[in-house]
Amino acid sequence: MNTRVTAINAVLIFFINFFFILPCFSQTEDEHQAEKSPSNPVQFNLGADLVSRYIWRGKDYGNSPAIQPNVSFSFAGLKIGVWGSYGVIYRENQGNYSEFDPYISYTWKWFTLGITDYFYPNGVSPNDNNRYFNYNSGTTGHTFEGSLTFTGPEKFPLQVYAGTLFYGADKGKDSTGVYGLGTKNNYSTYFEVSYPFTVKGIGIKLFAGGIPFGSGWYGPYGGVVNAGLTISKSIKISKEYELPIYSSVISNPQAQSVFLVFGASF
Repeated sequence: MNTRVTAINAVLIFFINFFFILPCFSQTEDEHQAEKSPSNPVQFNLGADLVSRYIWRGKDYGNSPAIQPNVSFSFAGLKIGVWGSYGVIYRENQGNYSEFDPYISYTWKWFTLGITDYFYPNGVSPNDNNRYFNYNSGTTGHTFEGSLTFTGPEKFPLQVYAGTLFYGADKGKDSTGVYGLGTKNNYSTYFEVSYPFTVKGIGIKLFAGGIPFGSGWYGPYGGVVNAGLTISKSIKISKEYELPIYSSVISNPQAQSVFLVFGASF
């Protein structure tokens, strides 16, 4: 068996076991404190972003402005939610780009373990990989990612992210050497380091992300695929409401592409 695949499988098994076991230890440790005064109340959140372009990990999805709704439930470190993106511009024979991503995560101190199901419905040309309840590895449109995120303390809020696509529509090379057209899972992996800080009320976040080997999702060989910065602030609309806005300068050195994206959160 391929050594890389064996190692990745072992890491994923550890993550998944840790993901389900950790809440039990955390609950036992804080049980008496929670009885006195719950510090993690149940929360329901919903909102949406309006962006001039949907750029994800250095790649343009939809080539269109997009509306990106989200809804989530969280309690005591556990978070369950759905995030989506829907392109505004309709393109002949392509339709409007759409994405539906349910996820689950658990945060303990500085670490967050997560599993995300990426799904891209296509109403223009329905087929097996457009059927939501089709989970066959060879024909499904779902792609599952396991991830681990480290977020540093307030004095040094460095964030390090690592995610591996472990099942579904992420395939390796075919007989001609093209990633994404093979039959075996590729286990595409993405790493990102970011650092946010504030200057005179303006939020700034520097980030850089890359891949260790080729992928149909990210690029044909290892290297940096996503680097840039995001600047954010809030515009006061009324006494009770401020509108968060942001702009990102994004580059993909491997694809030799650059993007300037504007967004607003509601």
